[in-house]
Amino acid sequence: MSMGLRIKTLRKQAKLTQKQVADQLGMGSSNFGHIENDRVIPSSSDLQKIADILHTTADYLLGRAVEKNRPYYELNDKDERDIAEELNRLMSDLESDSSLAFMGEPMDEEDRELLRISLENTLRMSKEMAKKKFTPKKFRD
Repeated sequence: MSMGLRIKTLRKQAKLTQKQVADQLGMGSSNFGHIENDRVIPSSSDLQKIADILHTTADYLLGRAVEKNRPYYELNDKDERDIAEELNRLMSDLESDSSLAFMGEPMDEEDRELLRISLENTLRMSKEMAKKKFTPKKFRD
């Protein structure tokens, strides 16, 4: 299946018109029609925008992935920013030597980095678990 046909199929499944998708992309509907008919290959940024609009991945549109939908619990850009902000806040709260100590000994840089990595992984896992648990069924795949 060609990229244009994948885009067209997903667009129709989402009950969107060419004009609606083109408007979201900031291009004319005829330009988007050329993409669907495989006359024009979209730029990488437009391809990513199309994938986001159609709730899929660029790899699926390019034919590199079999799975068309990303999991509903996959972290998005906002989630990544939230995790980074929370991680920075946690690490700044722990900056004093008295806070970062093990058995009375201050932590060195290597231990601080390991703690940062552990906290980041924990934040990621908890965000995904919360999305799995609290996403309403109508918004799941």
